[in-house]
Amino acid sequence: MLRSGTVHTIHELATQGKSAREIAKTLGLARNSVRKYLRGSPVTKPRRKRGSQLDSFKEQIQHWMQEDHLYNCEVMLTRLRELGYQGGRSVLKEYVHPFRPAAAGKRPVIRYETLPGQQMQFDWGEFGYEHNGVRRKVYGFIAILSYSRMRYATFVKRCDVPTLMRCLLEAFEYFGGLPKAVLTDQMKSVLLKMEGKVPKWHPVFADLVSSLGIAPRVCKAYTPQTKGKVERSVSVLKQGFWPGIRFRDIEDLNRQARAWCDRLNQQVHQTTHQPPIDRWVEEELAALPAEAIWQRFGTEERKVSWDGYVSYDGVLYGLPSEPSVAGKVVQVYEHLGTLTIWWQGQRLLVVQKRAQSQTAVPHPDQFRNVASAAQSKQVSQPLGHQVAPVEVAQRSLEEYDELFGLQVAGGVA
Repeated sequence: MLRSGTVHTIHELATQGKSAREIAKTLGLARNSVRKYLRGSPVTKPRRKRGSQLDSFKEQIQHWMQEDHLYNCEVMLTRLRELGYQGGRSVLKEYVHPFRPAAAGKRPVIRYETLPGQQMQFDWGEFGYEHNGVRRKVYGFIAILSYSRMRYATFVKRCDVPTLMRCLLEAFEYFGGLPKAVLTDQMKSVLLKMEGKVPKWHPVFADLVSSLGIAPRVCKAYTPQTKGKVERSVSVLKQGFWPGIRFRDIEDLNRQARAWCDRLNQQVHQTTHQPPIDRWVEEELAALPAEAIWQRFGTEERKVSWDGYVSYDGVLYGLPSEPSVAGKVVQVYEHLGTLTIWWQGQRLLVVQKRAQSQTAVPHPDQFRNVASAAQSKQVSQPLGHQVAPVEVAQRSLEEYDELFGLQVAGGVA
């Protein structure tokens, strides 16, 4: 097989009128070889592809892509290493690339960098999972310090205002302090509406940031790039953590999410080229709030059922029968996995929060001195009372005459 430069020279000499003999003599080639290339370059047989270390893992990779919708090669590489793969990253990327879904169109934006301790961004994401053949969902809260890129993620069953307040306080605890400002989009649990360019904040959120001394910031509508750091973090959570995740309950899921955050915060960030944990020491965040702030914003009101249960996150918690709070409104305070239930300043119950929904946790004194169902159905009827008759004394007429001083003559008064 001749090199392309030699083949080009053969054709060049032929155009100059040289014969095959002369060309062969000039280039030191056999005449048959020159004639062969003048008639047309021979078709070479394709080389047989060499085996790759990835071949034995391709079925597993296909499973990840088809079943778990996982296309992140960094995550795949970590999992393949655990399965014994010793090949490189590039061959994995080359194999996955044709199967990767087309990315949505994007336009260039300016990247905004903030100073240490200046800003935290937060957002929600919806995550689907399968349980006993039924599709369900949980909500993922994620926050990121804009300077260091320290991330925090937790999963909850609902994304209402009280839950958001707890998630924010948990994020501050994980980061070890308070930033000067928080940035979010126009979610209803934070922003009620925009009055021109002035945001009308949700009163509970406004009360929280005011109590903590944090300035609230909202990005413009339909411009998620403004808070691109947390948008990217939600994407990383969905593409890097969620595909194929297996968990027993939401507590187990959050343990895995916490370990994932710890690991990610120690890896070199692609933008800053430093581990977030190294830049975090430069944040100099403000001191964490006192316990009273937790109690104030981590408390929700719940109405007690007539059989003495209070429902919280899909679990029924029984309350003691004394004092009687059936049908009344109590306060439920959640912190660090513990529920404390209060009524009129009196602590009724402290219990470990249960993760499994649709379960009941009865209290040993829940039905003490409580009437049975049959007794409670008895209705009081109007009741009258019979009294003994009055006894009247009988006297003779003479006694009455004597009483009034009358004398009877001849039997006639």
